[in-house]
Amino acid sequence: MSRSALVGNVTAMLEDAGFSVSDRCAIRPKSFDVAARRGRDLLLLKVLANVDALDGATGVEMRRLGEYLDATPLVVGLRTRDEDLEPGVVYFRHGVPVFSPDTAMELFVEGLAPLVYAAPGGLYVNIDGDVLRDEREERGWSLGQLASELGVSRRTVSKYEDGMNASVEVAFELEEMFEGDLTSPVEVLDGAEEVRDGDPTPEDPQPESDDERIVTVLTRAGFEVHPTVRAPFKTVSEDEDSDENVLTGHSAFTKAAEKRARIMSSIGEVAHTRSVYFVDEANRENVDGTGLVERDELEEIDDPDELRKLIRERAEEPA
Repeated sequence: MSRSALVGNVTAMLEDAGFSVSDRCAIRPKSFDVAARRGRDLLLLKVLANVDALDGATGVEMRRLGEYLDATPLVVGLRTRDEDLEPGVVYFRHGVPVFSPDTAMELFVEGLAPLVYAAPGGLYVNIDGDVLRDEREERGWSLGQLASELGVSRRTVSKYEDGMNASVEVAFELEEMFEGDLTSPVEVLDGAEEVRDGDPTPEDPQPESDDERIVTVLTRAGFEVHPTVRAPFKTVSEDEDSDENVLTGHSAFTKAAEKRARIMSSIGEVAHTRSVYFVDEANRENVDGTGLVERDELEEIDDPDELRKLIRERAEEPA
């Protein structure tokens, strides 16, 4: 299956599950393929046949964008270089959760969260330590007795009850022993924070030289500006007075720029952000909701409130 067809299939699945899905980011560079929202859940989704193709820089960008936009970065893929992705298992690449289309179907359409995640050494599950302790005490077993039944140390059982995760084999043996569920799902839509690498969100990149003027003007107007590297927009800028996000781009107003502005509009509609494109010259004020502001206009504005008002007037308010 081609990657284009795979993106189409995943998009159709999300729409069937009740998500609003943006247009595909059919431009380069791009750190994600589509944005999708259902209620309060916003996804930044990249679709790959081979998930090992997700490089470190893209993973870092996806995690940063997730932080800026209050979104969950996700990769849906078919395989690694060595094997197919197993259904019901969450993998990780550069701190981004990864799973198969079958797992995505179970999660988003059927409401069945995955229970298993891959980590160095094998497959693991979240053990509900409180339930395990209650089951053990109800049977009148000591830590040592349960440890003996499992063939592990007393300290290991104590760690399970304190929240340490267990291998799939141990979890299966525990559930057989106590004849009930002891595992809890991987909370993918919260970024799977309880099981993924606990690295902090990477710091913002430095703006490129041709971005510095725009960043300076937006910062002066009261925006907290986050430059991007591989997104279909140049910055995510937060209006500190209204707690709104604005996606921005800038270039000459070419056909390519118009296409980028349309994609920004589509992403903004799903992500609930405004979008604005700074151009040398334009014969209109808007491209499908993305406001157009000429550089000369920008240079003439000294009042930060006036600039923020101009952006709000040109860029359609998010739905």
